[in-house]
Amino acid sequence: MNQSSNQLFDVYFTQPAMRKVFSDHGRLQGMLDFEAALARAEASVGVIPADVVLDIAAACRAEGYDVGELAIAIGSAGNSAIPLVKALGKQIAARNVEAERYVHLGATSQDVMDSGLVLQLRAAIELLENDLQQLADSLAEQAQRYADTPLAGRTWLQQATPVTLGMKIAGWLGSITRHRQRLLEIKPRVLCLQFGGASGSLAALGDQAFPVAETLARELKLNLPEQPWHTQRDRLVEFASLLGLIAGSLGKVGRDLSLLMQTETGEVFEPSAPGKGGSSTMPHKRNPVSAAVMIGAATRAPGLVATMFAAMPQEHERSLGLWHAEWETLPELCCLVSGSLQQALHVIPGLEVDAERMRRNLEQTKGLVLAEAVSIALAQRIGRDAAHHLIEQCCRRAVEQGVHLRQVLGAETQVTAQLSNEELDRLLDPAHYLGQAQRWVERAINEHNALAR
Repeated sequence: MNQSSNQLFDVYFTQPAMRKVFSDHGRLQGMLDFEAALARAEASVGVIPADVVLDIAAACRAEGYDVGELAIAIGSAGNSAIPLVKALGKQIAARNVEAERYVHLGATSQDVMDSGLVLQLRAAIELLENDLQQLADSLAEQAQRYADTPLAGRTWLQQATPVTLGMKIAGWLGSITRHRQRLLEIKPRVLCLQFGGASGSLAALGDQAFPVAETLARELKLNLPEQPWHTQRDRLVEFASLLGLIAGSLGKVGRDLSLLMQTETGEVFEPSAPGKGGSSTMPHKRNPVSAAVMIGAATRAPGLVATMFAAMPQEHERSLGLWHAEWETLPELCCLVSGSLQQALHVIPGLEVDAERMRRNLEQTKGLVLAEAVSIALAQRIGRDAAHHLIEQCCRRAVEQGVHLRQVLGAETQVTAQLSNEELDRLLDPAHYLGQAQRWVERAINEHNALAR
């Protein structure tokens, strides 16, 4: 782990594997992998002697460099590639003075840093893909398990008509499926080489420039873009935007869970574990600690995404300051989203569901949440406006008298003349007013399965 990171909070907010990708070691290794691949590509095309490649590649190991010294040098150099290339040259010269002449030939600092970043992003995307796949699998399983479990729908934080817990979870699943689709779609645009030299023309390599670029892209297993993108940052901003979307959808999961866990609701809980969700003063507390991370990441991500957007209008062929604003922003976004995903992966498979509490909560309004069902059935007999007005009056009386709506309806001759006791009982049963909830679950699972294949 990067020793300068906030270690007290990293375990809570960040996946360790993602932090490793964006550690100092990970950053250095990405840039050094570019330099080694550049030497191999240039030797392959005949730009540099083949016998210098081994000495250059041997020095391209991050553990051979002092991060502290490089950090001090960056303060004067203005970026991380300049002092790294100097240090690399010294190490190569110690092995082979002749080889040192050919390191970094034709490249510029931003080529090294951007391509190194893309290599890090490739590793980050692999982690995200694996975690999103696992989360989607768990969501699909839970949506199916609770497809028929009635739950109070809630609009404007008030009870509305019934839904099912499976339908709610299927909504979470649908967003994750779409994010997985988006990630597949943008990978070819994001994972592309940066190689343009001083001003993007690769003039230093003459006629050999394009063959070197093609070979370098193959060496790094990256796509070769239509031209270098030193100040065209839409690829990275598109990826940042997707990270923001993922964070937001996970924040929605966290928000719903935290509300369902409230004492007054008590319907769905994060899985319990020793020491999890406790309070420093109140022994009874069971706090939604995983939901807090998901909500926290969703709160922080928009600002980071906004920074990436703000850094887009970069000057001419190389930027001053705007490029620099990206360096810590995009890695932090990746780390935030990875931590949110880890919490979701911990919570979703072990959801603790109290279906009986859901049933009792549905009864809190004493049948009022199903007034729509009675009104629609009655409208088929006496017309919409008359039915709506009549049921509205019945609801008002039920509230004033503090009794169940069924009691008021059973005493209202205008209702009983049209609807039997059996019909009223059925209409006021939440399990019989779930609409297309089961279908929505099936469709979400089918879309997930289609992508999983």
